[in-house]
Amino acid sequence: MPNNKLDHIAFILDGNKRWAKKNNVSLREAYKEGLININNLLGDCLDFKLKYLTLFTLSSENIKRKSVSNIFEVIYNDFSFFFEKIINEKLVKVRVIGSRDNLPKKIVSLIKYCEEKTINNKVLNLNLAFNYGFKNEVQSVLKKLLNNSRIDINNQREIKELFFLGNLPDPDILIRTGGDRRLSNFIMYNLIYTEIFFIDTLWPDFNKKELINIKNSYKKISRRYGL
Repeated sequence: MPNNKLDHIAFILDGNKRWAKKNNVSLREAYKEGLININNLLGDCLDFKLKYLTLFTLSSENIKRKSVSNIFEVIYNDFSFFFEKIINEKLVKVRVIGSRDNLPKKIVSLIKYCEEKTINNKVLNLNLAFNYGFKNEVQSVLKKLLNNSRIDINNQREIKELFFLGNLPDPDILIRTGGDRRLSNFIMYNLIYTEIFFIDTLWPDFNKKELINIKNSYKKISRRYGL
């Protein structure tokens, strides 16, 4: 009977706009609820002694939306308190992956500040994919290869280090909320043998009970890694 070890969970946090419509609230309020739920998720993952958590928070496509100003407003006004909580607790190491081009300077400064203040934290590694797209990541990898002829393309470790997650273990499971069943340009190099759970729950409504159910289901999966 399988009893798979769970070290790394990835999430595609989807459904904020539909949650706003469903609950007759503003989009900004929905994003704020989504942020509160990220905080809840962090607490749950610390309870489970998870080592790595990777969240798809903003895609390179999302940043082109007119509503992106709502996201930036929530991040600067509310995420600041979220980051300070993480910094003060000294448990979570934050790393933001994705492009920082075209982001407001105050958002870039906030990201840099949180990364620097949490660099020595070791209990949970939190990767936030922000202004991220896998196609853009591939472009970044190709540029690194062109600029460094000493990289051994036959060395899997060296190749993996070129990608944003580096040599962190690949996610054991990916959970996508919101009902859609696609990967949406998200860390596909790292998902080749990841177990994927698509659920209908909108992100602000996702809770610990659902996480436990998925965790228990994952433990029973026979993972063959193509063998």
